[in-house]
Amino acid sequence: MTDLLYSEEEEALRAAVRDLLTDHCAPADVIARTETDAPHDLAAWKSLTEGMGLAGLLVPEDQGGQGASHREVAVVLEELGRAVAPVPYLTSAVVATEALLACGDTELLGRLASGRAIGALAVGLHHAPGAAFPVVRLQNGLLHGELTGIADASAADVLLVPAEDGGLYAVEADAATVTAQVSFDLTRPLATVRLDGAPGRRLGDAEPAVRRALRAAAGLLASEQLGVADWALTETVRYLKERKQFNRPVGGFQALKHRLAQLWLEVVNLRAAARGAADALATGEDTDVAVAVAQAYAAPVAVRATEEALQLHGGIGMTWEHPVHLYLKRAKADSIAYGTAGAHREALAALVDLQAP
Repeated sequence: MTDLLYSEEEEALRAAVRDLLTDHCAPADVIARTETDAPHDLAAWKSLTEGMGLAGLLVPEDQGGQGASHREVAVVLEELGRAVAPVPYLTSAVVATEALLACGDTELLGRLASGRAIGALAVGLHHAPGAAFPVVRLQNGLLHGELTGIADASAADVLLVPAEDGGLYAVEADAATVTAQVSFDLTRPLATVRLDGAPGRRLGDAEPAVRRALRAAAGLLASEQLGVADWALTETVRYLKERKQFNRPVGGFQALKHRLAQLWLEVVNLRAAARGAADALATGEDTDVAVAVAQAYAAPVAVRATEEALQLHGGIGMTWEHPVHLYLKRAKADSIAYGTAGAHREALAALVDLQAP
């Protein structure tokens, strides 16, 4: 039977990433960055990639990576979620990397694994694994078209673009016009990518590459949602122990204890689902089922945890200066990323042959 508990190596990785994010992604700094035209923290990204080599966890050692598994990546994403770190880790080190692994492009994989380049798959953040995705036109060897809702495209050096001939093309970001969209989650900005005769290098077939990338993204997104929910629960408990009303800690009121106890149970269950998805991606066993289960459960829990945190923090939770709004926005944005919970429930029903009456 698979052991879903964290190994000593995974706990050591967690501690190292948390220490780094404590230095680089303090809540006040993240809030201040969202108010600028450069929301991505490239200094933190450089430390994660060049300093710790975390961008190459999924890349085999003979291709310039660390040769780790999705379990280690899940631990990193938990910590990034707990800090709502504005870095393109999920989009570059997971989504773009998985697409390149499917295509077998060693040169570009090496660039992403080392952190020398940031990649972004030019498929809208809302697309679920297996869903149809837009493509661009290929005319005289050049790419034409517009793709919307592309996460972290503004930070990307290379765009992976699906075209109408069924191929996936690598396009240098400076050959495209990237226009920021209004994004609900200010720490993971979206953009529109427009190609007007952009040159591209064919990497391989788009369909299997995109399917693999989005499946890994959906499965590992649950770990990010776990980090968001766990932060919300931990900070709410801490605040309610300190905040006093009628000369006693607010957390001592039984009604609030019940709400927190229920939330704790949901977060524990979310941890099991997220760990199950990460392990399934690492081993290749029942992957589609584990990913669908994780995403069907993760989004509602993360949203509820952050909504409870906002409400139970009272007036201070409604202020811009308190970071809880960043977590609520990340949870809400993640709830439609790589497929909604409802879409994953439908996929799960089909996978286990349990159709609705």
